[in-house]
Amino acid sequence: MPLSLRLLAAGLAAVSCLAAGCRQDMQNQPKFVPQRGTTFFTDGRSVRQQAVHTVARGQLDEDSYFYTGLMAGKEMDMLPFPVSMQVLARGQERFNIYCTPCHSRVGNGAGMIVQRGYKPAGNFHSARILGEPLSHYFFVMTNGYGAMPDYSAQLTPADRWSVAAYIRALQTSQNATEADVPAGIQVQNLKDIAEQQGYPESFAQPWSLPAATDISAEPPNASEGTPGNAPATGDTPLVSAPSIPAANGKTVAPHGVK
Repeated sequence: MPLSLRLLAAGLAAVSCLAAGCRQDMQNQPKFVPQRGTTFFTDGRSVRQQAVHTVARGQLDEDSYFYTGLMAGKEMDMLPFPVSMQVLARGQERFNIYCTPCHSRVGNGAGMIVQRGYKPAGNFHSARILGEPLSHYFFVMTNGYGAMPDYSAQLTPADRWSVAAYIRALQTSQNATEADVPAGIQVQNLKDIAEQQGYPESFAQPWSLPAATDISAEPPNASEGTPGNAPATGDTPLVSAPSIPAANGKTVAPHGVK
């Protein structure tokens, strides 16, 4: 090999060695690992403290009622934003995903997991719950209630308010009278609609609550030492349940309850 080619090859090899010496692998990055100390800053912390009198973007939470459902420590019967059909549609979608397993699609507390032994869920059409202010539902979704866990991780504040609005609409739909129907809107019997859709007449009958034990979904008595989510058992007597509005305006007691 001519001398010039040997010198060229040696030069390329030297350059390659130098380049390899400057290599920076991804596993050896000049970065700070969260919660790990460092000598770069004088306080030894890798994570820097937030500057005084500043708020991170998206964390201002200026409207406390929007985020807590409380005003001066009390629940209120109002929404923090205007209601629209889009809000109700969003609330219905979230309700059907997260609430129906316990409360059912009509909100009578006879959801599928309740029918399979879980604690009886709240009946949105009972006198007690009908009397709750609107933000009560938001507050319960945010903080939980008795056997019900909180859903703050699954539902954003806006979605929780949308679900609360839909619950109120659902209550109205199950307890409405013909006087509540706007002028010009035709009123149809639910049984007739069921038959038109090919369903049996029984499809429009009130849902009966499942046979339930005396374990309640209410917060436990702390003095009894009973955990709020204690499993249901089948060796306890049945309890009465609130009556359910029927499609014809009458009220029907759930099956098995007198």
